[in-house]
Amino acid sequence: MVHKGTVRLETDRLVLRRFTLDDAPAMFDNWANDPEVTKYLSWEPHADLGVTREILKTWVNSYDYKNYYSWAIEIKEGKTLIGSISSVEGRENIRMVHIGYCIGKPWWHQGYVSAALAALIRFFFDEVGANRIESCHEPANIHSGDVMKKCGMQYEGIHRQAIYKPDKFADACYYAILAEDYRNR
Repeated sequence: MVHKGTVRLETDRLVLRRFTLDDAPAMFDNWANDPEVTKYLSWEPHADLGVTREILKTWVNSYDYKNYYSWAIEIKEGKTLIGSISSVEGRENIRMVHIGYCIGKPWWHQGYVSAALAALIRFFFDEVGANRIESCHEPANIHSGDVMKKCGMQYEGIHRQAIYKPDKFADACYYAILAEDYRNR
């Protein structure tokens, strides 16, 4: 793969951009502290703004690496920060990227995550040279699976206890799209 790093991407309604330290209050208020948002994620809601700031410091410092991909999801109109989308895992030997995403509850079911995921699929296939893009969700989080299907990803099955959550393991429904699938769409 030819890594580009977290570059600015745009859709009709969204800007996908690098996080800044100034994003901490919006990130905390809009999704990171909400237990409903984090219910199916591998991390707990942030207890306070300090937790969010520390995580953002790590992310911002990682932008120096060309193989680091973590975007803020921002609505163009009003510049409202509503979530995040990133490559949470990659495997060079098979040119695979695993994408994870999170969005604040007020913006659920409005097509924002589908648009962001579709933009990343295009970016990773067309510019980075990925061969496989995958993502997963807990079985009860069916709406996340709907997002993946809408973006052309195919259901591949359940990986038992493939997600570690605080105090327990959870099953994961895996979806993927291959470069050949993407080019034939």
